[in-house]
Amino acid sequence: MSDRVLITGGAGFIGSFVAEHFLETGCDVRILDSLDPQVHGTDGTASTPAGAELRIADVRDKEALRAALDGVSIVVHCAAAVGVAQSLYRVQHYVDVNVGGTAALLEVLAERRTALRKLVLPTSMTGYGEGLYRRPSDGALRRVEIRTEDDVRAGAWEPVDPDTGEILEAVPTPESAELRAKNVYALTKRYQEELALSLGALYGFPVVCLRLFNVFGPRQSLRNPYTGVLAIFLSRLLEGRSPVVYEDGGQTRDFVSVHDVVRAIARAVESETANGCVLNIGSGRPRGIADVARDAAGLLGCDVEPTITGEFRRGDVRHCFADLTQSRAVLGFEPEADWGGMPPRIVEWSRTAPVSDRFADADRELRERGLVR
Repeated sequence: MSDRVLITGGAGFIGSFVAEHFLETGCDVRILDSLDPQVHGTDGTASTPAGAELRIADVRDKEALRAALDGVSIVVHCAAAVGVAQSLYRVQHYVDVNVGGTAALLEVLAERRTALRKLVLPTSMTGYGEGLYRRPSDGALRRVEIRTEDDVRAGAWEPVDPDTGEILEAVPTPESAELRAKNVYALTKRYQEELALSLGALYGFPVVCLRLFNVFGPRQSLRNPYTGVLAIFLSRLLEGRSPVVYEDGGQTRDFVSVHDVVRAIARAVESETANGCVLNIGSGRPRGIADVARDAAGLLGCDVEPTITGEFRRGDVRHCFADLTQSRAVLGFEPEADWGGMPPRIVEWSRTAPVSDRFADADRELRERGLVR
């Protein structure tokens, strides 16, 4: 008998690819999604693969969850409000959806008397804050706090060692690194992890949390100004505008393909060793944000340089990329998608996708609240 899989948020970017994977393996797939207009537009467009059952409901609705979990043996909980910047002024919404939605799901799972084979919870690397660094003079590993406006005014885009004043070198960040971020989105993803692992252990259902780094790929909304940075750059370029990059453009992120993320989720479902684990899922390689903007312009054939503002967005980290040692050991995970091969596929998809460049609206909201300096 094949598994029945419930994917919350399964009509979205990552969830729709997860749904396709499980359909291809012969599972029955049920999707629960609210079709949030910020992601899907006001027309309720959903990337629901053929063969999946779609139930339109809010993940906080326990009655809808009870019905959706009927006969389900695997849950992949992708439903979430996404975006660090927006979380700083839509605090209640992010806590309600991310923490409240996860709590509702866990309550319903705890009520069930039939065994759940696996709950996989994609969370976020944003919880780390700044990543792990090395001090050049002696190789000592260091953690630093999020940069302040005083740091930036002193010309220190790069984190410096608080004891010696040396500019620090970024190194891969392992799962054992303390979660230091204080932004609302990062806190909600951290609480998701802690709730799921705690209640899974208490009620006896296996849980795996995957800390995703910057996921990119086709279907990432080009209408949501709080989504992944590559999608934001593409939406600007497709409407003839220059991508906007804060700071000096030298900040880096770890970009991981949605296809690699799906492979990690599939392995987490099947791995008994992964139960109770929190694992990084990234590429393990840093990539400069200004370079990403130039790559996007080049792929679209646009002779457009990014607008580099020299301004600081409060709370932003400079560098953080994944140490994959644990995910390799536990899941046998190795990122397969090459950056050079993936963006052209995204660009091809983006030319036919609904586009709405709302970056200026998001930027204005941040400035009105004093979050860009």
